[in-house]
Amino acid sequence: MRAVWYERNGGSEVLTLGEMPTPEPGPGEVLVRLAASGVNPSDWKTRRGSTRPMAFPRVIPHSDGAGVIEAVGEGVARGRIGERVWIWNGQWKRPFGTAAEYIALPAAQAVPLPEGTSFEEGACLGIPALTALHAVATDGGVTGRRVLVTGGAGAVGHYAIQFARLLGAAQILATVSGEAKAAHAMAAGADATINYRREEVPARVMELTGGRGVDRVVEVDLAGNGPMLHRLCAYGAVVAGYGSNTQEAVFPFSPTIQKGIAVRFFIVYELDAAQRAAAIGALQAWLARGLVRHAVAARLPLAECARAHDEVEQGRHIGNVVLAC
Repeated sequence: MRAVWYERNGGSEVLTLGEMPTPEPGPGEVLVRLAASGVNPSDWKTRRGSTRPMAFPRVIPHSDGAGVIEAVGEGVARGRIGERVWIWNGQWKRPFGTAAEYIALPAAQAVPLPEGTSFEEGACLGIPALTALHAVATDGGVTGRRVLVTGGAGAVGHYAIQFARLLGAAQILATVSGEAKAAHAMAAGADATINYRREEVPARVMELTGGRGVDRVVEVDLAGNGPMLHRLCAYGAVVAGYGSNTQEAVFPFSPTIQKGIAVRFFIVYELDAAQRAAAIGALQAWLARGLVRHAVAARLPLAECARAHDEVEQGRHIGNVVLAC
């Protein structure tokens, strides 16, 4: 099979396109003929070694993808052969991910792809959509609550706005860095956007919420935004932190504790079985009803994996970047 891999950490130049043996599905596994592979920020960060060192001698990157089950291992129903699926955790704690023509992985990690959802859209679900859904649903959810989505035009933010709306949020605000991103967030269902480059975010949040603050923050950068969260949160707010641009986040102790603000740290790769089942169940139901909008901003061939990594790292697109496998 054709695949892209790297054998050392570094820039996109370490990515190699070549031939590798097609994997065989083991017991409890399925073999998926991939049609699309999703590129996420975690992919270039892992390749660079900024989040963790090389865990295997050779790594095929990318955890997200979609395709068709071509074969099954012992213990998996043969009726799954021919099933359209989307994939989660394809390369988490495993050497070979979805930047290839095939992947073999546990059957549970290949989820039926609802009719009406394309392979390209399916390749956006594993990390962005599940992160967004857990961020708005955890710790009591957002029904009747005021929500702030930081980075509202990002892949996670775009889904988080939609899911907060579907779950009955009373008000949804989003931070953005420009007019095009503001339009993107508003189209997803935000009630208002705040340009963090031109506006004072806490003051604007308080203005938009009538001085009450928000009950939930879907937080893309805990390090960058931690010092101001107490100024825009209501008492008892939950900050669902899934990302940080640096390793250390600072929260002023007294004002934060006085408001009883809780920070829920989580990483989508490590959701427990119940959390993942709940997120997948809700997502599948919405997909089947056509309630989820996707933002596939760029489509590149597998051979241009290095370019895709660079474009995601440089933030060139509003939306997801996917590879055709």
